[in-house]
Amino acid sequence: MKIIPLNDRVLLKSAKMEERTASGIYIPQASQEKTQIAEVIAIGTDSAINVKVGQKVLHEKYVGTEVKDGGDDYLLVKAEQILAVIE
Repeated sequence: MKIIPLNDRVLLKSAKMEERTASGIYIPQASQEKTQIAEVIAIGTDSAINVKVGQKVLHEKYVGTEVKDGGDDYLLVKAEQILAVIE
């Protein structure tokens, strides 16, 4: 399946969270807070979108629509919910 965002939507793939702390303590996935860092996978057709495919971005917490494709988890958000580009 190929997911193509429309209008001002951006498809993001969340970055993997560390499963251990710096001191080596294991953190169960159920206890981990969702990351706000993601990679841009696809962008909609709106010319005002200021991010590009492949960039790492910081998005607002608890936004968007979660989408599963195979074993991968994606997030479909409005472009305005992206707060910053991470370099």
